[in-house]
Parts: sequence; structure tokens; C-alpha cells
Amino acid sequence: MESRLSYNSLPVPVFSQTTTFLFAQAALPLVPRAELRWEFANMAAAIALLSIALAAIALFFFRRSTRDLTLIFFGLFCILYSVRLLATNVPSFRSLFDESPAFWSYLDWVITCTIILPFGLFLYQIVGESLRRFLRWLLAAQAAFAVYGISAAALGTALRKLFVANNLLVLATFVALPVFLVATRRSGLLAGLTREIRVFIAGFVVWVLFIVRENLVGLRVLPGRNIEFVGFLVFVACLGYVSARRIFANEERLLAIHKELEIARQIQSSTLPRTIPAFAALEIAARYLPMSAVAGDFYDFLAVDDQHVGILVADVTGHGVPAALIASMLKVAFAGQASHAHDPARVLTGLNISLCGKFEEHFVTAAYLFVDLEKSLLRYSAAAHPPLLLALRGGGKVREIEENGLMLGMFPDAAYSSVEIRVGPGDRCLLCTDGVFEAKNTAQEEFGKSRCEKLLAARLEIPPALFADELLRAVADFSGHNSGRAQEDDITLLVLDF
Repeated sequence: MESRLSYNSLPVPVFSQTTTFLFAQAALPLVPRAELRWEFANMAAAIALLSIALAAIALFFFRRSTRDLTLIFFGLFCILYSVRLLATNVPSFRSLFDESPAFWSYLDWVITCTIILPFGLFLYQIVGESLRRFLRWLLAAQAAFAVYGISAAALGTALRKLFVANNLLVLATFVALPVFLVATRRSGLLAGLTREIRVFIAGFVVWVLFIVRENLVGLRVLPGRNIEFVGFLVFVACLGYVSARRIFANEERLLAIHKELEIARQIQSSTLPRTIPAFAALEIAARYLPMSAVAGDFYDFLAVDDQHVGILVADVTGHGVPAALIASMLKVAFAGQASHAHDPARVLTGLNISLCGKFEEHFVTAAYLFVDLEKSLLRYSAAAHPPLLLALRGGGKVREIEENGLMLGMFPDAAYSSVEIRVGPGDRCLLCTDGVFEAKNTAQEEFGKSRCEKLLAARLEIPPALFADELLRAVADFSGHNSGRAQEDDITLLVLDF
């Protein structure tokens, strides 16, 4: 009997079955296109927020001169929101991690509890002091709620109940806040709103509308998807404008300050002697090393004739522009003492009378040395100033000469006395401010007078200018100024060789 096989009865190859199966699966979409578009929109929004946040934080760290904490709080706020957006609205992101749905729900809750904190701190930076008092209470309450909410979730309270409580709290806050602002309008709390605050409020209102809608959706009052991120993007754009405006304003303010400091530096440098008086029997070297653009150290000369000169070294407490202004006042007062330059006690008394009552929080330490080359005689008086160091060439000894009265500018009736010192050829004097002796190393040990005296005794053979430079190098090496460590005080020194 003839056997016949129909076409349908022939065995189908395995690869044909697989191909048919794959085509069949491809024909059945696993995820609707609408869902994919929705997921892509959420992912794009999250990536955009992360990019903006990282750019803001990078700007904070790389622009050292205009660091503004609003950038940090803005960046943290955007990071928390973008992470929550990815964790709640982007299933493909969650699939990258081997975590349970409970983990993502708990992460969502933790961010919900804490996200208001960087937002509140951002707002705290841009509002006036009157609103800051209100925000302190609001931030404290929100921090307490965050601790309570996270603790409650960790102890097993159902997240569904906690989210409902949070929804009600958010809605109550947004209802109470306008009522509070309207109630306090008469007290001037909202008076004089800046442009930054207006832009912030506009973006915030848009975001609030989306938040209210989302919370109503969460309470099943309204149907629909959670599109809060759209309002948040609008709000972030407004926050970015506020941050950028603050940065540019800070840049302009810093440029103005730098310009004013440069003018102040030029004015102060004009108050210092342009040249050092030259004498046949006396060689003088002066060094002035301020710790900032302007300083409170000062020195000047009263050249009577080719045999007599008065030398003043002074140190105003504090640093910067206030100290420099007082140093300028000191120069004017010192010029008025020329008629009795030979009497150090009288010079300091006159300076004290001129400065008393001119300032409250500052005072001046000073040392005045009158050099009589004709008689090889020094007259010295000081006002709470480091001692004069005198190195004698004959025995290589160093004497500390301290004839101190009270600081200048504080006590109108302060009295000063002077002392006379004989000098000979080859002797050397060192007058300096406390920035030399009090320079500290990393162990907070001071350079001190003893190190200075040893160097003074050991290097009498070199010219005064070289010795001044060597002393500054020794101080810099000891304190670490040569290795980039910031100078802690102004330094002024004068070296006199007879």
C-alpha cells in the first residue's frame, strides 16, 4: 500500500518554531507605548535635575571667591527629588537593583520626610531676617517630623498610613502658610520683596499647584497620574535663576570690594616712607610685610638734620581697612610731633592725646627711638610694644630694652618715660612689631625673642638689608609661610647699624 504524507504532517524544524515564537512575542507589546513614554519623561526629568544639581555643587566648590550656600542646598534638594522620581516612577531604574518593593517604598518615604530641609535652608539664605525667624521654627518642626516619620517606619508603622498623614500635613501647611503671611502683612513681613523673592514665589506657586493636585490624587479625591515633576521643573528653573543672580551679585560685590581694597592699599602705601633717610654714620633697612592687602602696622621717620632722626614703629590692633585707617591717622598725628622729636616720652604723649576718643575697639602699640649721631646716643620710649633689641659688637651680647607705658588711644592721662642708651661703631638695633616674635608654627610654638636674639648676635657682620631679609626668611621657614601657610599677623621691622 502506497504511503502518502501530506504537507501539514511534515515535522517542523526547531529553528522555525523558535522564530515563530519570537515573532509572536514581538507582536504582543509587553509594555504599552503610553507607559514607555511616561517612564521616559520621568527619567529625562530626573537626569536633568541630577545634572543641574551636580553643576550647582561643582560651582560651589570651584568658585572659592563666591561660595554661596544656596548652591549646596539647591543641589541637595534637586538630588533628593530626582532620586525619588527615579525610585517611584521609573520601573526600569528599579530593575537595575536587586531590591524588594518594600525597599523602594521606604526610600520614597525617607526622601519625602527629609526633602523639605534643604529646601527650607535654601529659602533661609535668600529671605530677610524677619522671615528667617519664622523659618527657624518651620525647619525645627520639619526636622522633628522627619525624625518621627523615619522612626515610625523603622518600627513597623504602615507606610500607607504615614503617606496619608504626610499628605494631610502638606495640604495643611500650604493652607496655613498664606493665612500666616496675610495675617502678618501689616507687621511689614512682606514689605520690600526683592526680585529674587518674587521669582521664587512665582515658581513656588506653580509647584504648589502641582503638589496640591498630587496630594489630592494620593488621597483618591482626583483621578490621574502624578505629574508633580512638571511643576517642580518650573520651580527649579526659578531657583536656578535666583542662585545665578546671587552668584553674579556676589561677583560684582567682590569686584567692588577688591577695587576698594586696591585703592586702600595704594593710599596706605603712600602713608609709608617712600625713601629711607641716609646718614653718614647710620645705615637703616626697613621691611614691611602685611598679612592682607591693607594692614595696621606703620613706621615713619622724623629727620631733624644730618645728625638726628626720630623713628616710630607702631602696630594697630586688628587687621584690614579699619586698622589701616587708624594707621593713617597715626601718620598725621606723628607729623605734628616734629617740634619735640628729641623727646620720646613727649612724642608718645602727644600721639596718645591725638588718638584718644577717636575709636573704641582699637588701640595702638608703638615704640619711638630718637637717634643722636653726634653724641652716639639713643633715647627710647614705648607704649605696650615689644622691646628694642640692641646687639653690641664688642661682646656679641644682645640687650632687651623695654621702657613701656600704656597703649596709645585708650587712656588720655597715660604717662610715658624714656631711657638713654650709649652706642658705638658696629652696634645694631632691631625695632619690630609683634608679628616677628609671635609667628607660630604648626605646633603653635612662637618664634620668640630668643631665636631672634641668637640670629641678631650671630649675623652682625652682614649688612642690615641682608640681615632683615635673613630674619624674614627665618620667620617664614619656622612658621611655614614659605610652604603656603597663611601669615597670621602683619610684620614690620627696622634694622639700624651704627
